[in-house]
Amino acid sequence: MLPPARLIVLASLSLFLLIPFSASAIRIGFPSPQKATPTREHFQNAEVLYDWVSNKRGDKLRTFITRPKNATGKVPAIFIVGWLSCDSMEYAKGETDGFGALMLRLIDQSGYATIRMDKSGVGESSGDCARLDFQNELEGWQAAFDSLSKYDFIDLDRVFVLGLSNGGGFSPLVSRQHPVRGFIPTSSWGRTWYEHMLENERRRLASPNRSAAEVNSGVKAFTDFYDLYLIQRITPGEILRKHPEWKSLWYDAPDGQYGRPAVFYQQLQDLNLGEVWEKVSAPVLVIYGSADTIMSHSDAHAIFETVNHTHPNHATYLEIENMDHLLTVDGKFYDALVPKILDWIKAQLAK
Repeated sequence: MLPPARLIVLASLSLFLLIPFSASAIRIGFPSPQKATPTREHFQNAEVLYDWVSNKRGDKLRTFITRPKNATGKVPAIFIVGWLSCDSMEYAKGETDGFGALMLRLIDQSGYATIRMDKSGVGESSGDCARLDFQNELEGWQAAFDSLSKYDFIDLDRVFVLGLSNGGGFSPLVSRQHPVRGFIPTSSWGRTWYEHMLENERRRLASPNRSAAEVNSGVKAFTDFYDLYLIQRITPGEILRKHPEWKSLWYDAPDGQYGRPAVFYQQLQDLNLGEVWEKVSAPVLVIYGSADTIMSHSDAHAIFETVNHTHPNHATYLEIENMDHLLTVDGKFYDALVPKILDWIKAQLAK
């Protein structure tokens, strides 16, 4: 099963649319004074280093760095940008969902270093994820990326960025001026958040119990609702006080959505992902599953089209038939995905 918080977020989005040998662990920095040390991951072919970075408001954020056990010299690295929900990127219980399966297998099978981070209030990180806005979250990811230079076994000229779900859309903002050999947005988005949510609401409203007229009426109402919410920056609760006729349409909190505050999504709407991806000159592998009910084909394909428009043939589009948002097919992680990703990375390194 999914961890509880991630299950709640994904359920909301979908219903309302939207190892034989253990490795040694090396700890860097100081343990969190607020939370007990959790059960740790174990890998056959990698060791884990536990470290810290901070965002600008002073939250201490736990980072997870893995190093291949038998590596000599500098190795390539995969920096992993996480999802929307307030769940840890540490998978001490193993492959409990598809995102975890992807990360754990890349760590043990790639021969590369990897870097992950728990956002504010998640795991051992201080702060409150449920109140964290996007800009503060982004600062954390940027600080974690900046920290790569601390590790003498990471080849800074051979770093790839894997973005999962929401994290894939804004992943170029994480690396900023640092050189990146390739981006891998997976189950992700590349348009405005307003467009993304309207499409999700149409999908959610569509059902055998509703007529086409009822669906269209609902979407028309949400068109105005999300304009007030995302663009005019009014909370859902304030909107419903002014428009009580929409109360039956809204399904989430008065001050936020999917476990995050309203300002988080208003800041997502502020992003110009067209401009962000136009500036990406590195190769890009866009991964999408045809059974994804969280991000649509249009969400993912926008990245592919944008990159290739400004840098022809730099983007590759990989669509997996019947794969869902969490990278599973018929309830099972799509095993061929890791080899496909590693083959693409090796091809970029060979250039």
